[in-house]
Amino acid sequence: MQRWQIWLPSLQRRLALPQTSLQLCVLGMLGGLAASILIILFRLAIIGLQSFFLDRTDDFSTVGTDIRWMLPLGAAVLIGLIAWLTGYKHYRLGIPFVIHRIKLKYGMMPTRNTLNQFFGGILALAGGFSVGREGPSVHLGAYGASTLGKYLQLPYNSIRILAGCGIAAGISASFNTPLAAVIFVMEVVLREYRVHVFIPIMLSSVVGALVTQTVFGSGRELALLNIVSISSWHIPYLVLCGIVFGAIAFVFNKNMMRLIKLFKNWPLILRLCLAGALTAAVGYVIPHAMGSETGAIYYAVNAPNDVTLLLTIFVGKMLLTLFALGLGVPGGVIGPIFGIGIVLGTLLAIIPSAIIGDNSIAGTYAVLGMAGLMAATMHAPLAALVAVMELAHNPGIIVPAMVVITTAYITGVQFFNNKSIFLLQLDFLQMPYKLSPADDVLQKVGVLALLDNQYQLLDNPDEQHVLQALDKLEPPHQLLVKRDTGAQSTFLLASYDVQLSMTGASAVQYLPLQGLTHQATMAEVFAILEDKREGAVYIYREEEPQQLIGIIRWDQVRSLLVKQNNLL
Repeated sequence: MQRWQIWLPSLQRRLALPQTSLQLCVLGMLGGLAASILIILFRLAIIGLQSFFLDRTDDFSTVGTDIRWMLPLGAAVLIGLIAWLTGYKHYRLGIPFVIHRIKLKYGMMPTRNTLNQFFGGILALAGGFSVGREGPSVHLGAYGASTLGKYLQLPYNSIRILAGCGIAAGISASFNTPLAAVIFVMEVVLREYRVHVFIPIMLSSVVGALVTQTVFGSGRELALLNIVSISSWHIPYLVLCGIVFGAIAFVFNKNMMRLIKLFKNWPLILRLCLAGALTAAVGYVIPHAMGSETGAIYYAVNAPNDVTLLLTIFVGKMLLTLFALGLGVPGGVIGPIFGIGIVLGTLLAIIPSAIIGDNSIAGTYAVLGMAGLMAATMHAPLAALVAVMELAHNPGIIVPAMVVITTAYITGVQFFNNKSIFLLQLDFLQMPYKLSPADDVLQKVGVLALLDNQYQLLDNPDEQHVLQALDKLEPPHQLLVKRDTGAQSTFLLASYDVQLSMTGASAVQYLPLQGLTHQATMAEVFAILEDKREGAVYIYREEEPQQLIGIIRWDQVRSLLVKQNNLL
């Protein structure tokens, strides 16, 4: 047996506790490295494919019209072919699916879905669809890090944290924004802030940033934009801009869900082909609207006063993004939202630019548009603020960004009742993402943390042996009985039953026990024992299902819930 396999049981027990530990931090960084490698391969594949026909990455105006219209159509057909080969039921992808898996499956991602996301995302982005790379980055990051946890058979509560580490590393490796990646995971995906979760996720995000800087350099996504500090007289106008961003976010989310509902019964291949045809048609006329966000940045920088061009790109970008994502093209929403926000912000900068007599503030307003639209669309105000701070590299942007973000968010929530686009999709797809307060507490504690070895196990005993053992038993010890029935064995919890003894029947009560693997959390124990509120479950290792390593009693579950704010 290899040395690491000898250490593994003690590592598993350590990680079953919801505490900050060096071991979890190291595993988080390893998971982040695995996620980063997947994202780097993903990005290199996109760049490699685009280099065959584009002069500048993500700028589809540099390719001839005779080829441009063929790209999304060809990509749609190939995406449909991959989905058919892997099975259409495995075509649940992106951030909403990851949020669902984080809450209900501890972040463990199916391999076939990941293959769809990896190859489908490459084809979608290389083919000019208006989708972002962060959706695949989140999915691939969760897969890479959680696979490490599954390989080591770690407790599910720690695999969930590793999945969060992979997501942070994936976003960091995709956009070179390590702090925004951490905030996005905590605010949007995990939807909680706990130190023992925050520390390994932060370290994995650092790994993602270092890996992407090693491969792609330390250049910023918004390096083309000239971001300058703006004076306080802009604040009233920024409030109006925030209201516009909040309204546009509502329009975007509303129409996205309308398209998803309208085409929900169409076969996937038809939806993809329709998305490809619409992208080809609009892209033929407005090539600047194709791709993720980089092309929009380029034209916002080079034509900040061209109202007609900017409006055309804005409308085209909105249409292409809505139809691509609404019809099921694999990709993310953040990249296109960045592009739409940058163009819209540049448009709104025209009025103050005219007042001051130059367009030096266009880049600043472009970044503010990106932040406001992201905050209102995804309900991620803090992640939007931190992303702006990292991408802009200018502390003077903080106060204006806070004004725009808060105004946009309040406008969307209070006046339009706008929900996060991710939660809207989850509700429509009927993929649960909420936990009861009890499950939320119990999912964070692995069964190995509370494993009870105070029991006596009898192998196929007769009634007399059971009675003798019960007479000698001292609380809190339990008596377990193993019964062999062919190739299977069942375990029973034996105890005295006073009511039965008074009737002359057997004085022993046998309560069947269900088993759980050592990776389970206390939430699975609670699900089994909740109805009867008594008894126990036995714990075993996957490779030795007939060998008990301990039990978990109902009173342990009860005391844990009572300890955590009296949840029982």
